[in-house]
Amino acid sequence: MLSSPNDESPANVEAALKSIVLSIISMLSSPNDESPANVEAAVEILDSTFSSNESDRALVKRSIHILSELAKNEDIVNLIVESGAVPALVHHLQAPQSKEVVAGPRPYEHEVEKGSAFTLGLLAIKPEHQQLVVDAGALPHLVALLKRHRDGQNSRAVNGVIRRAADAITNLAHENSSIKTRVRVEGGIPPLVELLEFIDAKVQRAAAGALRTLAFKNDENKTQIVDCNALPTLILMLRSEDAAIHYEAVGVIGNLVHSSPNIKKEVLLAGALQPVIELLSSSCPESQREAALLLGQFAAADTDCKVHIVQRGAVGPLIEMLQSPDAQLREMSAFALGRLAQDTHNQAGIAHGGGIPPLLKLLDSRNGSLQHNAAFALYGLADNEDNVADLIRVGGVQKLQDGEFIVQPTRDCVAKTLKRLEEKIHGRVLSHLLYLMRIAERSVQRRVALALAHLCSPDDQKTIFVDGNGLGILLELLESTNLKHQRDSCVALCKLAEKASSLSPVDAGPPSPISQVYLGEQYVNSPTLSDVTFLIEGKRFYAHRICLLASSDAFRAMFDGGYREKDAKDIEIPNIRWDVFELMMRYIYTGSVDVNLEIAQDLLRAADQYLLEGLKRLCEYTIAQDILVDNVSVMYDLSEAFNAVSLRNACILFVLENFDKLNAKPGYGGLIQRIMPEMRNYFVRTLGRPVEADMRQ
Repeated sequence: MLSSPNDESPANVEAALKSIVLSIISMLSSPNDESPANVEAAVEILDSTFSSNESDRALVKRSIHILSELAKNEDIVNLIVESGAVPALVHHLQAPQSKEVVAGPRPYEHEVEKGSAFTLGLLAIKPEHQQLVVDAGALPHLVALLKRHRDGQNSRAVNGVIRRAADAITNLAHENSSIKTRVRVEGGIPPLVELLEFIDAKVQRAAAGALRTLAFKNDENKTQIVDCNALPTLILMLRSEDAAIHYEAVGVIGNLVHSSPNIKKEVLLAGALQPVIELLSSSCPESQREAALLLGQFAAADTDCKVHIVQRGAVGPLIEMLQSPDAQLREMSAFALGRLAQDTHNQAGIAHGGGIPPLLKLLDSRNGSLQHNAAFALYGLADNEDNVADLIRVGGVQKLQDGEFIVQPTRDCVAKTLKRLEEKIHGRVLSHLLYLMRIAERSVQRRVALALAHLCSPDDQKTIFVDGNGLGILLELLESTNLKHQRDSCVALCKLAEKASSLSPVDAGPPSPISQVYLGEQYVNSPTLSDVTFLIEGKRFYAHRICLLASSDAFRAMFDGGYREKDAKDIEIPNIRWDVFELMMRYIYTGSVDVNLEIAQDLLRAADQYLLEGLKRLCEYTIAQDILVDNVSVMYDLSEAFNAVSLRNACILFVLENFDKLNAKPGYGGLIQRIMPEMRNYFVRTLGRPVEADMRQ
């Protein structure tokens, strides 16, 4: 404290300054004190103190340390920047010039610069501050720090300042294209490449980390890194026992080859392939992930590279990675296998190595990229006939069909995979599957039968499902107590019926019956030339025997047989309403009639009684349009009562198509048991019928 405020002698001024400095140091003694005043005080010291004096250097070092500790808290970073710390820190990236020649090391040599670089790197973690630091002139000084070892010094302090400078460049250039370019323009790439061979491992890692950032999506930087002959050293680093070093090296190479086919070729020619494959077995998950990603990029180069990757032992480790608890490892290994699986030489090997089950399991992931990479790999594997049976045997078709895929490209890929499998169900593939359906364990038999229902050609349905007992397996599943088995069976049976062109035999009106004697609309209930009269509800209905004889065996027997109606002029019909009888006669006279729902069931009864098959089919078609969850059982009973085959088939298919709705209703199991014999008969008839015959009909 000064004795008198007016005493300005040099001694007193110096004492006062020292007192102030000591007070500030005391105030800054706690780095956890985050008040704006303390930040401003530290910045004030940096602004006002720049000399080689030992006490000044100590004070500056302490101030920078305080700021760096505070900058580790992202909530304080903006306050530090707003207090003007950036230009002050940039200023201290260079050592002050001493007026005197000093023998030996200078006070705190390299320490202040290291602290400044470190603090600026922390501030640059926030993207909005990156350009501010660069505009303050940091890059030339940081590049200069990268070269401090060139004067022959090799000390912990030198190593530290170089490492912090490289780290600061990494943070400044992170996802900032213009700053990446500025680093190159300022000459930062050659010294970073040179530092890859530095004796200190931490410096090597820091230099590689900076190059990794600079190479990402910047073609000019990539080219300069390669031109500086970085590849041989990077490839040697891949073999390092230090996981941190080979992780950074594989990351640099990955960014160099990304979207750069020419550099990819150079990297491969330089011998990167084998050490990258060896990294798949690293104890470092990050290196494994980067190696798998890089192999996927290599695999896109050409067919030979895909084959070489597999030949050199990549498949086993990649398949192991598919089962890792680390989602990123699973995603990158699926990515690499997906690329490799697009080559015909690799497909069987990946499947034989056990790749199919874990890839199928990844389809359950809720990660869209992971799902898509797995689906793409399976698409490649499905191209090889030798893999088809394996895919089906482990339930791959059901997995592809039942999966909930997040993005449209994955759904498209799965659809193409199923189509690819469908195209291969013939010849030896089909023979193999039929063999499995005979001799494999029951669960495999079921998977095969379900898959073939969706994938087989209509030409092969009889061979598979009638002759090969595939139908029996599907019906057994339908009677199972397992809800999923029942549902899968229903879907498969519907698909079979659809392929046989009989999914709903009454979905369209029946064709006109075979040409007969049609007198025409004008003779319906017309006395003109009438030779027989029916009494319906006490009213006469005029008819013509020739037309009736030609219409059905029932009328033929009535008029040509030994019945009393043979010679009768008036014939009473006691059990048919007038409107029903009139509609039936209209059909007989014209060959067609519009049947509405209100009259369809009564008309069906009449058509069955008088053996009018064409009219029966028209009625069945109309009735089938009204099949509902609540009445399907009644409709089935109706079909049984009048031997209405088309209606019965429609009921059977309705039950299969509406499994989920019907299963929620009581009595569903009983309904299945009741219709099962006719369901079996329906499919035997449908699947046993030649497809060509169906088409002609």
